[in-house]
Amino acid sequence: MTVAVKLELRSISKAYQMNGQWKDVVRDIHMQVGEKEFVSVVGPSGSGKSTLFHIIGGLAEPSAGKVLIDGADVTGKRGLISYMPQNDSLFPWRTIVDNVVLSQEIAGGRAAKVKARREAAEWLQRVGLSGYEHSYPHELSGGMRQRVSFLRALLGPGEVMCLDEPFGALDALTRMEMQQWLLRIWEETRRTVLFVTHSIEEALLLSDRVYVLGGRPSGIADVVDVPFGRPREESVTASPEFQQLKRRIYETLSAGSPVLSR
Repeated sequence: MTVAVKLELRSISKAYQMNGQWKDVVRDIHMQVGEKEFVSVVGPSGSGKSTLFHIIGGLAEPSAGKVLIDGADVTGKRGLISYMPQNDSLFPWRTIVDNVVLSQEIAGGRAAKVKARREAAEWLQRVGLSGYEHSYPHELSGGMRQRVSFLRALLGPGEVMCLDEPFGALDALTRMEMQQWLLRIWEETRRTVLFVTHSIEEALLLSDRVYVLGGRPSGIADVVDVPFGRPREESVTASPEFQQLKRRIYETLSAGSPVLSR
């Protein structure tokens, strides 16, 4: 079955001026995320992963190329995606439910806010945070705050969710728990997700496809289609096929592999 392309990066390049000279960070990036797909981007530090998110979200203009959503050119336009950063970025003076509904509150009027609060309360119960609606961020653990941050993105108006290393600041055990939590929630909602991570294992566990960044400036060094079915369990990480794919990506990153030709 053919999957409709929801998000497309077409020939994206980005250069910054450093010490009086222009330096490319990413060059000629081609990437597609199908509707209801979970796609990850893996690359070393400084490879431009966050730069791509800034371009997708309209916070930065590409030096060349286009961003398309549902086939329409949305390059430079803001407010079309839901974004979850590495730190939870919750407002400390707002309660948990008020943090969750923030994006809907900005996008709609009073009626929309009432509906959003009701929906947020239902979701907080579904993700194990019932009873914390009127708590403040400092009263929650790191993992709980990340759940709130994810719900804010999930319930936002943007049809594409961009998750930027959302579990990177968590301890190893909490990170594993959050991966399983995210798998379960995503399989219930099937939102279109583009996920940035440094963790090869995390990318393979969660994704339908993994784009590997390599080279300098960064381009697409490999594209890995993940063959494991859904619903997906953490036990898949012990399979020989999973380990082979993990080794493939690791070797691509370690070798500083050149970008793929189109």
